[in-house]
Amino acid sequence: MAFAGRLFLFLDTEPNHTSLESRLTAIFGPTLEFMGYEVVRVAVLGRQNPTVQIMIDRADGAPIAVEDCETVSYQVSTMLQVDDPMPGPWTLEVSSPGIDRPLTRPKDWVRYAGHLARAETIFPVEGRKRFSGVALGADETHAHMRLDDGKEVALPLADIRRAKLVLTDALIDATTQSPLPN
Repeated sequence: MAFAGRLFLFLDTEPNHTSLESRLTAIFGPTLEFMGYEVVRVAVLGRQNPTVQIMIDRADGAPIAVEDCETVSYQVSTMLQVDDPMPGPWTLEVSSPGIDRPLTRPKDWVRYAGHLARAETIFPVEGRKRFSGVALGADETHAHMRLDDGKEVALPLADIRRAKLVLTDALIDATTQSPLPN
């Protein structure tokens, strides 16, 4: 059994597509955007028979339905077969980000401000790499959190390894009462 780890793409606007996730997003991202979808995250898991995981949102803010995943899966699969960026067999998974979604873009941090989140950075920020608290929003370069101890911290978006919402009753209520605005 081999563990390949998880590689996550935190979407940016850099034209230099060096990671596999960035190259994949460059292949299908513009088409999905034209179709009315936003790519939230791309992850490639495994080495021998990798799985390409794509999380999508609808640009209009409507919930993702199974039919959306089918449509995106068909389109992306066709594009990747034509472009062939990965040698050998691979598996494609398309899904919504879920309620306890990853926070990969500044707009995600803004949209879910006020909800509990956890984040991990690549490099220490104020002496630590792991953070838990309330998301306060983001600007173009930093995500902002109020930590459990009440202190506020600005995390450089480029240095966030992973970040996601914490599943709470308040988050469930906010997402089931009415869709949060995009």
